[in-house]
Amino acid sequence: MATVSVRQAKKVFGSTKILHGVDVEIADGEFVVLVGPSGCGKSTLLRMIAGLENISGGEIAIGGRVVNNVPPKDRDIAMVFQNYALYPHMTVRENMAFSMKLAKAPASVMEEEVNRAAKILGLDALLDRYPRQLSGGQRQRVAMGRAIVRHPQVFLFDEPLSNLDAKLRVQMRSEIKELQQRLATTTIYVTHDQIEAMTMADQIVVMNGGRIEQAGAPLALYDRPANLFVAGFIGSPAMNLLPGRIADGGFRTDGGALLPLPPGTSGNAATYGIRPEHLMLADDGVEGTIVIVEPTGSETQVTLRIGETQIIGAFRERVQGRPGDPLRVMPDLSLVHLFGPDGNRLS
Repeated sequence: MATVSVRQAKKVFGSTKILHGVDVEIADGEFVVLVGPSGCGKSTLLRMIAGLENISGGEIAIGGRVVNNVPPKDRDIAMVFQNYALYPHMTVRENMAFSMKLAKAPASVMEEEVNRAAKILGLDALLDRYPRQLSGGQRQRVAMGRAIVRHPQVFLFDEPLSNLDAKLRVQMRSEIKELQQRLATTTIYVTHDQIEAMTMADQIVVMNGGRIEQAGAPLALYDRPANLFVAGFIGSPAMNLLPGRIADGGFRTDGGALLPLPPGTSGNAATYGIRPEHLMLADDGVEGTIVIVEPTGSETQVTLRIGETQIIGAFRERVQGRPGDPLRVMPDLSLVHLFGPDGNRLS
């Protein structure tokens, strides 16, 4: 186990700047998720920590040791890849033991470690099978087992669940989180799926365009996004973000809707944010017109048009309306988010 410190890390490919001086501090035993859209630099940063990409500037330290020029095999890390990277001609047992075999570990130690990891991951009955005989979830467990037997200081996961179906992804993310808590190993996990980030992380690092937009505990980012990018990225369905201005005793959106503001609001708010689940059905609310009703079972998502503005509400109640019907909604004023002209959150 170890801390990981990334200080002013930069990455340049030719004349293209990929990372622009990134700072991340990861505590011993912490589960950190790097999240962001495709091309934001999260996988590049992970590969730099692993030593698979050279660092162009700044420094990376693992366990207090700067590893900028240390080969990947000497960094005491284990990486689990998106495509599992299993050897097809080796059994599960041989795949899991391969790194120890390269290190010339005694046969008894290899057997003990493989059996221990197989028991943790529920692979006991599969040790003599080949990867082609396994499901996607089982292959992912084998890749994790191969990492566990090494007892690394740091686990690195690069979008490990993206090849699995939706139901299996939910199951596997719970298993990975439970495994990390049991082993208490520092873990850095890359994904573009913000639901994975919210459910798994101790700390989320939101990246965009090679920079860090915000880092913190999942609910801290959900409750107080630092800017419009984080507000729109964290949360599903996404926050309603409505440009406009404070006027006429409320917030007048560019689409003509007038929305209520929290008491005592002043300043130069340019964007009004409200999460779909923070809208309530209310007889005295703002009147809108139903565009789409989408029942999901546990809730009903409704797209409304207020003036020329469209918003989405997520309600626990069963909404019976049809497209074209009126519906009144009221934002929870204690949960309204206001952002300035620069896109940053207003206090």
